[in-house]
Amino acid sequence: MTFSLIGACVALFLAQLAIPGVTDLLAYAGIYTSGIITPEPWRMITAAFLHSTGFLLHIGFNMYALWIIGQALEPLLGRARFLALYLIAAFGGSVAVLLLTNPLQGVVGASGAVFGLFGAMLIVQRRRGGDVRQLVVLIAINTVLGFVVSGISWQAHLGGLMAGSAAAAIIAYTPRSSKRSLIQWSGLAALTVVFLVLTFVGASLVTFPA
Repeated sequence: MTFSLIGACVALFLAQLAIPGVTDLLAYAGIYTSGIITPEPWRMITAAFLHSTGFLLHIGFNMYALWIIGQALEPLLGRARFLALYLIAAFGGSVAVLLLTNPLQGVVGASGAVFGLFGAMLIVQRRRGGDVRQLVVLIAINTVLGFVVSGISWQAHLGGLMAGSAAAAIIAYTPRSSKRSLIQWSGLAALTVVFLVLTFVGASLVTFPA
């Protein structure tokens, strides 16, 4: 699944380079989940598969991080749970953008979902009793960069980190039993509902900035 996600991001990046309008069609801004224009809520997910065409390190760093973290985390969670966690983290990043960013500010990038994987790896490693100091430092450095480097959406990073951590906690801390899988998926579904509610609330508050 890790390589499938990387492949999807690379394919869409090439499409962005080759076909004018792809970025505008799939990027996300809060205005697209408001009642001001016709809602296009799918952008909250599709934006996480796009990247800046003017800054190659954007996709380069995100795909490298996805490759490194994905290879470690996916075998621990399984394909389906890994994919669900990734998409929930991407969704959570977009929800934070909706709630905390100018509604006309467009965002693209897998970094919200990648931050979700960072948070998930931290939770899973801690649950397994592993050393998490390097992960804490990595998350701290990248979080600070989001605040000091222009053009980076710290909102998506924060939302993705919180969403991925919450999803991982549901998976990792569900007690072992015959119904463990059902409880895990029910928990992930409930978390998704929470973000849906936050989306509806945030969308109702969107207004054009003065």
